[in-house]
Amino acid sequence: MAAAGLLGGGAAAGAATLWGTPTQTTSSAQTAQYTPVIVNNTSSVNAVTAAALKASPSVVTISASSDSSGGTGSGIILDADGHILTNTHVVTLDGQAEAAAIEVRTSDGKVYAATVVGTDPLSDLAIIKITAPGLVPATLGDSSAVKVGDTAIAIGAPLGLSGTVTDGIVSAADRTIETASSAVTSSDSSSAAQGSISINVIQTDAAINPGNSGGALTNTQGEIIGVNVAIASAGSSSSAQSGNIGVGFSIPINVAKRVAQEIIATGAATHGQLGLSVRDKASGTSSEFTTGAEVAAVTPGSAAATAGLKAGDVVTELAGHTVTDASELTAAAREQAAGTTVKITFQRDGQDQAADITLGAATAG
Repeated sequence: MAAAGLLGGGAAAGAATLWGTPTQTTSSAQTAQYTPVIVNNTSSVNAVTAAALKASPSVVTISASSDSSGGTGSGIILDADGHILTNTHVVTLDGQAEAAAIEVRTSDGKVYAATVVGTDPLSDLAIIKITAPGLVPATLGDSSAVKVGDTAIAIGAPLGLSGTVTDGIVSAADRTIETASSAVTSSDSSSAAQGSISINVIQTDAAINPGNSGGALTNTQGEIIGVNVAIASAGSSSSAQSGNIGVGFSIPINVAKRVAQEIIATGAATHGQLGLSVRDKASGTSSEFTTGAEVAAVTPGSAAATAGLKAGDVVTELAGHTVTDASELTAAAREQAAGTTVKITFQRDGQDQAADITLGAATAG
């Protein structure tokens, strides 16, 4: 799978590097402060204040530790039963810990031990659970209604600072990024072998920093529209943490909700698979722009084969997502549950064609 332009390594000098944003060290986490949102003058409340007042009680700070390593992240309370939505890379310490000890600090400053219900490395989402009274479930919005220019409000625990609120706008409503996989590697494999995943995200310039991962991106109604997952850095290496440069990414809540429901019900989530290998389709003689994902080979008996796709076809749209390169096609397929039937649009011999395709099941391996 071709690397997306924002991913380091293949990026040109000065380009952005992407990685998840959870791993504030344990020592910093110990200084985290409980900062509830308090409105003293209700007559001066603006949209951001009102949204923060509504959503902040549903956002928690997460501490994960394993042996000598540890980190902090954020999470979103889904229900009164204590299910909390966060990122897999928060729970697994960027894929380095299979069974980290996890604690949750709620917005009232109380701390609870948490258990892992399930992780999903293909979407970088996870569900943990606490037992606590008086939990305030978040109000989930509709990420399909998000528009460029909408106000976006990030709530989480950057640098371990619980209850931090920042605001900006939605910079892009349907971006595709490639970021490091948070799947736990076996003891005999190196972290370099973890690979990467392609996901569709909302881009925002609301300040997002290490520790915001798993936290909320809300609209002005205080409804969750995304789960903060990654940031871009002006550097070319992800070996060290960096701060906000106004390019943050959040998993759309409609996708996160589907994944969360599956994990809560079964302990795992499913993702669609086409059953083909693709490469970027170059635009004319330019290597900088691509116009779709060209099918290199189709796996016999796969979803793509059943739908009639052939080598040489150029996929331009899947499930309503425009496809301009291979990573966007992968992300569009993975966003759907296995067994979902969606529309695929492709070019064959210069002619546009469309077909319904019932997606197979992807694996994290």
